[in-house]
Amino acid sequence: MSLPFKPATTPWLLSHELRLAWRGFKAGRRSSGPGAVIAFVLVGCMILIGGVFMAFGLRGVAVPVNPLSVMIADLALAVIVTLMLSTTLAASADALYERGDLDLLFSSPLAPRKVLFVRALGLAVNAGLWFLIPAVLLLTPSIVLGHPAWLGVYVTLAALALAASGVGLLLAMALFALIGPRRTRTVAQVMAALIGAAFFLASQYRNLMGGQASESLFARIALDARDGRIKLPPFADLPLRAALGEPLPLLVLVAVGTGIFLFAAQTLGRRFADAAAATQGAETRKGAKGPTKAFAAGAFQATVRKELRLISRDAALLSQVLLRVLYMVPLALVLARSASHLPAWALAAPAAAVTFLAGQVAGSLAWITVSAEDTPDLLAISPTPMAVLNRAKLTAALVPVAVLLAVPIAALAWSAPLAGLWTAIGAALTALSAGLINVWRQKPGKRADFRRRRGGSFFAALAEILIAALIGGATALAVAGQLIWAVMPLIVAGALMMALRRTDEQIAAALRAAAVSAN
Repeated sequence: MSLPFKPATTPWLLSHELRLAWRGFKAGRRSSGPGAVIAFVLVGCMILIGGVFMAFGLRGVAVPVNPLSVMIADLALAVIVTLMLSTTLAASADALYERGDLDLLFSSPLAPRKVLFVRALGLAVNAGLWFLIPAVLLLTPSIVLGHPAWLGVYVTLAALALAASGVGLLLAMALFALIGPRRTRTVAQVMAALIGAAFFLASQYRNLMGGQASESLFARIALDARDGRIKLPPFADLPLRAALGEPLPLLVLVAVGTGIFLFAAQTLGRRFADAAAATQGAETRKGAKGPTKAFAAGAFQATVRKELRLISRDAALLSQVLLRVLYMVPLALVLARSASHLPAWALAAPAAAVTFLAGQVAGSLAWITVSAEDTPDLLAISPTPMAVLNRAKLTAALVPVAVLLAVPIAALAWSAPLAGLWTAIGAALTALSAGLINVWRQKPGKRADFRRRRGGSFFAALAEILIAALIGGATALAVAGQLIWAVMPLIVAGALMMALRRTDEQIAAALRAAAVSAN
């Protein structure tokens, strides 16, 4: 189907970008099965229902512009901007490496600035939609029932997406100029993960640095703003007034966001073209120098070493796993620091969170090692039994989790031995269960699809989350001293694991059936 725009124009290129994005989205949903669509619909309905209740509750109620509301709006704005910036920074790095079409586009008669403008606009649309769609579902009932000025929220989010896209491009180009093409991808992906978790880490600053466990940084700021102990800087109320639909603040915010976007897109066109050309072949690695190392003794050890080495080399995969690690490790450290002065019941929730996140990290690594195998055919015809290879891949996925949690759990066990014991057992069980699910329900995919997890089964992923939640609940009950009640969720989790279990023969048959259907 031809596009309804004149070729080589900006609308023509933009419509093509959107069509490619839609194709990718549909492909991901088809490979994930109907479960993903059902989940999206259910979440959307829940947001819409919540929006209806909120609309009736706030009908005729005006949002006050006072220090507390301004501070809340500014904190929400900062969180949204950091998440958008995380998305656009990673996408800017991908624009240099993943798509592989910029060298072709830049060698065409199209102006590089026009190509970059459309690509940057695509980044802004991608970052903004994840916030605009929930906002539309949540706020539309309120807009219809008496708050039409809240349409300014949509415009504010669009302006933020434009600004985040421009800043992401500027950061990517600055990294390219400072550290070169090969390191830019790694650093950009890691920075994206750090930015995405920045506010969670900031909220845990007082706990990590030894503050009172009951004190939250954001809660402290909100209380100080309410009591008038914080003097807000000039124009701090600009985002709130813009979101409430006041014309002048809204115009200023749109002008700032659009200005940043246009500056990045229009002034960096030539440099971005040069960077795209320089990245061609930048991923080619030179052969390792130095003495040749001996092979590991046995297929099991060799496979474990190979998988760990592959994980450590892939920047994109590391950045995605890092985002989960940045939530898990600080929680574990907070739990260890709090063990000495908090009662056992107060440690239950952090212990459950650490246990749950251990399963999530292990599940991500297990998907990488088991399903995202680049040469499954070679392994299938190798003399080593697949059971040995699967155990080795599972071990490679569990080793990083054990290393990351060893010190925090040891510190927890020093202060609260029983809490440390139950947390260690819970984390081990969730990590092992997540790994086994990925072995039993493996479905070969590409490592490039890790962020979308297209290769995996939606229901297997749902079972992985449910089992991790059950074991996390059991861990919380055990830490709180309710050992009898802790057995019940463990029994349910065990029953689910037995239902999901597959023998080696069943795994091989499922893989053969998947290969036949793919061909």
